[in-house]
Amino acid sequence: MRRLHACLGAATAVGLAAVGTTALVAGSASGATTQLSNRWYAAAPYLMPLDNDPPDATAIMDATGLKAFQLAFVLAPNGGGCSPTWDGTASVSSDTAVKSVIDTIRAKGGDVSVSIGGYGGTKLGQACSDPAATAAAYQQVITKYGLHAIDFDLEEPEYENSAAIHNEIGAAKILQQNNPGLYVSVTTAGTADGTGWFGKQMLLEAKSQGFTPNNFSIMPFDGGFNGAASQTGALTRFNQVLQSTFGWDEATAYAHEGFSGMNGRSDTGEMFYQSDFQTVLDFATTHNMDRFTFWSLNRDRQCSPPDNGGRTSGTCSSVPQNSWDFAKFSVKFAGATPPTTTPPTSSSPTPPSTECKPAWNASTAYTGGSEVSYNKHNWKAKWWTQNEVPGASQWGPWQDEGAC
Repeated sequence: MRRLHACLGAATAVGLAAVGTTALVAGSASGATTQLSNRWYAAAPYLMPLDNDPPDATAIMDATGLKAFQLAFVLAPNGGGCSPTWDGTASVSSDTAVKSVIDTIRAKGGDVSVSIGGYGGTKLGQACSDPAATAAAYQQVITKYGLHAIDFDLEEPEYENSAAIHNEIGAAKILQQNNPGLYVSVTTAGTADGTGWFGKQMLLEAKSQGFTPNNFSIMPFDGGFNGAASQTGALTRFNQVLQSTFGWDEATAYAHEGFSGMNGRSDTGEMFYQSDFQTVLDFATTHNMDRFTFWSLNRDRQCSPPDNGGRTSGTCSSVPQNSWDFAKFSVKFAGATPPTTTPPTSSSPTPPSTECKPAWNASTAYTGGSEVSYNKHNWKAKWWTQNEVPGASQWGPWQDEGAC
C-alpha cells in the first residue's frame, strides 16, 4: 500500500548546473511564489493527488491549519525510460491535473514537496544510466512545479539495488547543489534496530558521496511494531546508527533525523492511534528532530461503515476518528495550533473502553465470552479458541469491543 525514452547521458551534467541553479527562480516566475519555512516542509503529510480517492487539500487546510503537502509518487514510466511520471503512468511534462492541485494549494498560502519512489513500481534511479541522468529527470519536476522541497523515498525493491541507490543519492546531491535552499528528505524502511541492512547501506552510500540531506527519515511500521513505544525505540536506535555512520553527536543526529508513520491500521495489521501519534510527536519535538510526517492524508478519515481495525485501506484509517485528526499532529510539529474538534462521533461500532483486559496469550485456551486485549483493543471470544490472533480475520473467533 505504501505505496499503493532514452536516458539522458552523463554529458547532461555539464548543462545541468546552469539550468538547475536557476530552477527555483524560474519556477517562481511561472507562478510558484509561495515558499514556506523548512519546518512546514518537514511536517508535510503524504497525499496521493491522482489515486486512493484524493481528498480536497483546501478542505484539509481549512479544517486543520495545515499548509504543506507531500505529493506522491514520481516514478519512471511503466513502459521504460528515464523521464518522470506520476505513478508510472502520467507524464510530468504534460501534466495539468497535479499542477492544478498545487496551484490551488498555493493560492491558499500553502505549498508542496514532491516524493519520488515509494513501494513498488520502477524508480528513476533504476531506469536512468547514472546520477547525472537521474538528477536531470528530477530537475524537470523541480522546474515544472517550482519546487522548494523534494523527498527521496528509498525502499523496496529499489533499495536492494546498489546501482540504483548510487544513482538516487548522487542525484539528490546534484539537486541539492544546483537548487540553493532546496529542502531534501530521504525516507527509508524502519526496523526495531532503526533500519535494516539495506537502509544502513544507503547511509554508507550517502557518506561515501559526501551527501547530507536535511534529514534521513525512517518508517517504523510494517515491521512488527506495536504502538508508540516500539516506534520511539526504533527512533532512538536509528539515532545511534546515524551517530556511528557519520560521526555525529546525539544532538546533531537528531537534528538530521525524521519520523514517517502510518496512521491507523498498517499493511500488516499494526494499529497506530491518535494517542500513539501524540507520544511520537512529543518524542520528536523533545529531541529536536527535523521531520514528522505520515502516510497518508488519503487515509486520514474514518472508514464508512466503521470497521474498527478489521482491514487496511488506502482511503481510510480503520480507527475511530474525525476527518483529518492525524493531520493536526503535523500542524503541531510545524509550530502552529490546529483548531479544536469534537471527539469521534458515536457512529463507531463500540465506544472506547476505559481499561484494557488481560493481554491475549497464544498458548492460552479461551472459552466463549472470555475477554482479552490486543493491539490496544479489547476482544471477546465468540467460541473456544487457542492461538488465533484477535483481528486477524473478520470471520475469526474474536469480536472487537473497541479501543482501550
